[in-house]
Amino acid sequence: MEKDYLLKERPLRALFLFALPMIIGNLFQQFYTMADSMVVGRYVSENALAAVGASYSLTNVFICVAIGGGVGASVLTSRYFGAQEYGRMKKSISTALLTFLGISLALAGLGLFMGREFMVFLKTPADILDMAVEYLNIYFMGLPFLFMYNVLSSMFNALGRSRIPLYLLIFSSVFNIVLDIYLVRSLGLGIAGVAWATLIAQGISALLSFFIFLRELRGYPGSSGDYDTGNSIPTVHSKKYSSLSRFIRRFYSTEELLTMCRVALPSIFQQSTVSIGMMLVQSVVNSFGPQMLAGFSAGMRVESICIVPMAALGNAMSSYTAQNMGANQKERVVKGYHAALRLAALFALLLCLALEFFHFPIISSFLGSDGTKLALETGSSYLRFIGFFFALIGLKMCTDGLLRGAADMKMFTIANLANLSLRVIFAITMAPRFGIAMVWYAVPLGWLVNFLISFTEYRSGKWQTKLNRAAAK
Repeated sequence: MEKDYLLKERPLRALFLFALPMIIGNLFQQFYTMADSMVVGRYVSENALAAVGASYSLTNVFICVAIGGGVGASVLTSRYFGAQEYGRMKKSISTALLTFLGISLALAGLGLFMGREFMVFLKTPADILDMAVEYLNIYFMGLPFLFMYNVLSSMFNALGRSRIPLYLLIFSSVFNIVLDIYLVRSLGLGIAGVAWATLIAQGISALLSFFIFLRELRGYPGSSGDYDTGNSIPTVHSKKYSSLSRFIRRFYSTEELLTMCRVALPSIFQQSTVSIGMMLVQSVVNSFGPQMLAGFSAGMRVESICIVPMAALGNAMSSYTAQNMGANQKERVVKGYHAALRLAALFALLLCLALEFFHFPIISSFLGSDGTKLALETGSSYLRFIGFFFALIGLKMCTDGLLRGAADMKMFTIANLANLSLRVIFAITMAPRFGIAMVWYAVPLGWLVNFLISFTEYRSGKWQTKLNRAAAK
């Protein structure tokens, strides 16, 4: 298939072909954390599952920063690809990789230094606090690999090569599951075993992804040095400094970074709103005790898998919109949006039916035969409820994806901020009075408000001029 099929194929077919590898790949990525939960729930203890669940709300914030940063940076890559500005495309890619390397190292240091304080702030029950911190400390050491893989994955998608991340994810996910079972069941490393398994699998996948991506870039004409951004590097009579200056001039551009930030920062915020909301709401859930926490954590893992198709459609709409805007094909963007909504409706129907009929065996697979009745009831109730509302997050993701791909970030940001604020305020104020069910009632309410704001912006038509303006600055 040609690399520019997002510009030429029928919108429905193009989006489906582009999103399908991302859906499959993201499902395998979710298997990282799902495998962790299932292994510790079955082979360690219910408290260990609760500890991983308590950690998940925090680790998911870092995952979403990596995914959001990669998706945001890839919007410009898609735009340059559609406009065939390959020199500028390569400079943008190298700038993104170097920037996120620095960010990941800083966040890893912050996590290692403040991990226990974060978990205490989230009101993690005392009997699982040490296990949660042990898991987090190992997780944070692998954060640079997590960022490298997710940014490179978004760049592959921006170039229309979404199958490559899929193959790497299949490999690393299977490898991670094998390591989980070996380190926990055979070596008896407990919760630390699943953390080391994730770190090793992600590290190998990230390095393979990097070398494959370098080979992929050689297929495009020009080099990152072909696009002169006008960076000013002082001339100093030092051979070492001169080499550093040449490196910076060739691979890093402050102008590209600023342009990228206009899209990437709101994208990071958008990807993180759900996880930040989960983290803040986690303190409410934690107050109900380890059994409800274990059931809710299992339910959240299943939900994170269920929204994968919607998130993939949103990310597909970003690359599709950016490429077609770069090629000045605005009418294809509208047709693609309608096609994405039809796909989202189909996915939502299938997910609703699956959770309505199989919610209990799904939750039981996490908690095992030793799961307490309260934990099973909590997880099952959450899944039965949330299954009816996946159409809302499909509408939200597709509309947000179009706005992000068009670099229309103002209302995009407001919509996601409203989503986050509403969910947190509703859960914190209502759950202590009326029970844990108020935590999940807040979820579709936030999705609905987010969609209404984003859709109003889409209908205004203002998004049609944003991306080319951003690239021209």
